Amino acid sequence: MGVTIYLGAYLGKWLDQTFPSDKNWYTIICTLSAVVLALWQLLRQVNRLNEES
Repeated sequence: MGVTIYLGAYLGKWLDQTFPSDKNWYTIICTLSAVVLALWQLLRQVNRLNEES
C-alpha cells in the first residue's frame, strides 16, 4: 500500500515540476488516485481471504 501511494505522489511531483501550474494539481490527483488504487487492492485481497476461509 505504501509503495503504491509513494509512487503516485512521486509521479505527481514530477509532473508538477515538468508542467508547472498555480497549484500542485498533478500531485493531488495522482496521490488521491494512488490511495484509491491501494484501497481497492486491499479490499480485493481481503475478499479473496474471506472466500478461502
